[in-house]
Amino acid sequence: MKKKKNFKKHGNVVLFPGTIERMVDEARELAENYHYAQANELFEKVFKLTTGDETSLSVYAYSLYEAKNFKKAKEVCEELLTLGPSMYFEVMELYLTICMQLRQYKQVEKIIASLFDEDVIPLDQVEKFHRLQKLNADIAENQSTQLEEFVEEPSFEEMFELDGAAFIQKSFQAQLVIVHELEGKNVRPMITELKWIVEHEDVHPFIQSLILILLVEQDVNVSLKISKFNRMEMVNPAQLELPMETPQFQAVYQHVLNRLEQEPSTLELVESLIAKHAIVTYPFEWLDYDSEDVAISYIDFVRTMFGEIREMDYEIIDFIQSLEGLMNLTDI
Repeated sequence: MKKKKNFKKHGNVVLFPGTIERMVDEARELAENYHYAQANELFEKVFKLTTGDETSLSVYAYSLYEAKNFKKAKEVCEELLTLGPSMYFEVMELYLTICMQLRQYKQVEKIIASLFDEDVIPLDQVEKFHRLQKLNADIAENQSTQLEEFVEEPSFEEMFELDGAAFIQKSFQAQLVIVHELEGKNVRPMITELKWIVEHEDVHPFIQSLILILLVEQDVNVSLKISKFNRMEMVNPAQLELPMETPQFQAVYQHVLNRLEQEPSTLELVESLIAKHAIVTYPFEWLDYDSEDVAISYIDFVRTMFGEIREMDYEIIDFIQSLEGLMNLTDI
């Protein structure tokens, strides 16, 4: 006899084994790739069929927040908090942020004060919750006392006003701080300013690369004119690989690995250099130099640091030294 397959029924809908799991995986992938509207639509279907677990509810809450559906995001966070999630304070931070977007400042102050009174906030989270408390108080103070009509607060991305002209005037270190603050945020609302910065003739090559990497990571489809090292090229971040995933980096790294397998100390130094330089030259890598020649030159360059004298490809060595000079000037 044929073995009967077990199917779940939800109303008149028959669910095949693994259907819900596949839907959840697809929704999470959509959210991770910044397709929040499609992710939320799929999550909504999933949670009509099954009860959400901690992981799926967390992703759904963040996706709703990014889509500015703050009321629904708050409901999902409240459901999630009743589960006592393993990342309780990360979820609580999101919940409080959503309440601030909904202008529920008194509720935010009450919750944070209660958490401090009960002394339950982990030490590594205390400073973050103090900042949230102060931000909430500052925003509440600046609001009009007459809030008869609800006006949606700008998102944190919109509050982060990136002014390209002002950015260029800042010191390298100040620019670096700003770029690092953008990591993990949705940079799409800032594409116009980021494009202006990346294409500006005075921007440092390392800053260009870091911004380009942000755009690549978020699969941003925009045409950019990248100029550095006397070379110009039109690129689209949506079509680029990350620096350490490019064919030439992989080839250079493999050549280095093959030659220094028995010299771990030298290998570590060379690996550090090629990784650092792969970022500053991105997306041009090592221009038109042969991958094996580049690998040998990096090994020679590091060995000269230990006082060894040897024949080298001085053209590539000069290029490596110029890259190292760029990095040293920035105190990276």
